[in-house]
Amino acid sequence: MRKILFPTDFSETSNNAFVYALKLAENINAEVITLHVYQLPVMDMSYQDVPIYQAEVYESLELNNFENFKDQIPVLRTIAQQHHLEHIKISNVMLQGDLVANIVNMVKEEFIDYVVMGTEGATGAKEFFVGSATASVISGTKAMVLSVPAEAKYEPIKKIGFATQYSIDELDALRRLLPLAKGFDASIDCIYVKTADNPVKEVIIADWKAIFKEEKVTFHTIESKDVEDTMLDFIDLQKINLFAMLNHKPGFWEGIFYTSLTKKMAWHSKVPLLALHEN
Repeated sequence: MRKILFPTDFSETSNNAFVYALKLAENINAEVITLHVYQLPVMDMSYQDVPIYQAEVYESLELNNFENFKDQIPVLRTIAQQHHLEHIKISNVMLQGDLVANIVNMVKEEFIDYVVMGTEGATGAKEFFVGSATASVISGTKAMVLSVPAEAKYEPIKKIGFATQYSIDELDALRRLLPLAKGFDASIDCIYVKTADNPVKEVIIADWKAIFKEEKVTFHTIESKDVEDTMLDFIDLQKINLFAMLNHKPGFWEGIFYTSLTKKMAWHSKVPLLALHEN
């Protein structure tokens, strides 16, 4: 059985993303492993009496985290029941330490296929999931990563967007995206943003169309100087429910989360983003 890792802080943003994790699990016949990560504070060792009560303080904090973890598990079960997904196998893990490091380690140790994460739009002291954490997970693992914006309430996935420049790696990625689309009974709309510095020969585009002629795949070419803004408009105009991209350009994902925040946030508030990796 395939595995989906779902990091959670039990916030509303996280619970919202949990629905996507469950729906994905149903699609690909996977189990969901929820992961709650907590950090213990660094205590000031300048005081002589710190070692005396340090162990007691840490023990108390760990107990409180465990009690909160235990109390929140039924909430996740209720969400599954509300969406008629209680048949999905769910297990729960709590770990201490760094969020990203624990996710990366679990992906390797548990052979995780997908990571589903809720994402907030900006950093803040009270926010657990932020763009930087998601970008770090995308860059640090080989699992496919689905980042779900806080405002993206689940809707049936009927249209999947896919960004391409018609490279060989993207051809393979599109092939791997097909089973997911078929599981959701969704079509795939491929977008190629043509700029002066990335022309693609028409014969290559024709080859792709021939390869996928029996599939529910449509190809769009749009000429523009601004690749990212054109993709945002495309997502909106085509009513895309999920947007997929191949992670083969170093630094790109950081740009997605931090560049032109106003427009990026408008996108993030509506559409989940699926990061694929090269085989």
